[in-house]
Amino acid sequence: MYRVKKTTIFIISVCSLFIFLCVGIAVASERLSVRSSIANLRNGSGTKYKVLWQVEKYHPFLVINKKKDWYEVKDFEGDTAWIHKSLLGKTNTVISIKSKCNVRSKPDKSSDIILRVERGVPFKVIKRKGDWINIEHADGEVGWIFKKLVW
Repeated sequence: MYRVKKTTIFIISVCSLFIFLCVGIAVASERLSVRSSIANLRNGSGTKYKVLWQVEKYHPFLVINKKKDWYEVKDFEGDTAWIHKSLLGKTNTVISIKSKCNVRSKPDKSSDIILRVERGVPFKVIKRKGDWINIEHADGEVGWIFKKLVW
């Protein structure tokens, strides 16, 4: 009898740990993006906390923690801050991670360059084609970018 209870407790403990880790991984891997034109990133979960920096529409983040209506997020550079959940949405977005990224008219390295963007410019993803991503900037510019140039 004692052995059965000990085994049952062990199994329940292992299952509980597994569920806890899976929930933690699901929260940590949730990717959201800014849906307002400008959003404040703060050093705590409330408007009384200092604004650390601001980002523009489509800026992507990974959610690493939740506290009521505030999300602690990590950006493509590994920086963390807090943002109100109302400023985030599930739009599929990317952000340029290199300087002078070429945005092209077609998904081809020989197609015309329609603009060059610096590191840290966010875009909405329209569709994907092989190693290329059809993107749209918040100002309406549309083009194609090579997937290795974005996060």
